[in-house]
Amino acid sequence: MAHPQMFDDDDPYLERVRQLCGALPGTAEKVSHGRLAFFTKKVFTYYGGSLKVDGEWVEHPHSIMVLPDPGDRQALVEDPRTFVPAYLGPSGWIGVDLDDDTDWTEVAELLDASFRLTAPKRTIAELDS
Repeated sequence: MAHPQMFDDDDPYLERVRQLCGALPGTAEKVSHGRLAFFTKKVFTYYGGSLKVDGEWVEHPHSIMVLPDPGDRQALVEDPRTFVPAYLGPSGWIGVDLDDDTDWTEVAELLDASFRLTAPKRTIAELDS
């Protein structure tokens, strides 16, 4: 059974995430488990996320899920704009909520870090050239 689509193509936050991810070399999009995923060989970000709180699912529809640099993860987890997503959280991923006050430079840095942790070395070299 296919998962229902959990994002709106007209979402302005998604459009900005698409622009930032599209600037990274070799990036493509796919829908995975109803969420939009950006990847090279491996996924480096998902748009939208969720977590379970007291047995209830809490959706974060306007967010990104990324794999941060391990040294930055603890500080990010302590930030009130972030959450540890279901399923991917135990593997080190974090979710970051997006809103009208989002620092898009910071989002670009998080996307870049996640990209560098998941992309092939040749693709990372292309980014650095």
